[in-house]
Amino acid sequence: MAAYSDLVVDHFEHPRNAGEIASPDGEATVSNPVCGDRMRVTIRVAAGKVVEVRWQTRGCPPAIATSSFASELVCGWPLERVDQLTREEIADGLGGLPRDKVHCSVLAADALRGAVGDYRRRQRGGSP
Repeated sequence: MAAYSDLVVDHFEHPRNAGEIASPDGEATVSNPVCGDRMRVTIRVAAGKVVEVRWQTRGCPPAIATSSFASELVCGWPLERVDQLTREEIADGLGGLPRDKVHCSVLAADALRGAVGDYRRRQRGGSP
């Protein structure tokens, strides 16, 4: 794990917000067919803001770390801000990722934006 920042190692060894929200307001699952990483994110929303995030990730240490970090990062954010979340924000916030692991930050951002999209579909009366 020498190629990773202390923050990546910390989020891998002590992941935050792992698990699943029962009856979430929004959810999404994303995967990378090349490496096999898979992330599932569930969110709770109140007053237009993300108030809780839980995740389940199967993958490499950076995949777990990006899930954990991103779940803390977006808590309290308005939904519109989550829509703008980038892989760079996640990777930079973690102190960087090796080039071959940047896809982990892409998955985390995609999963969170997907969960917000699912929340909006449900609000319009669409099925999850």
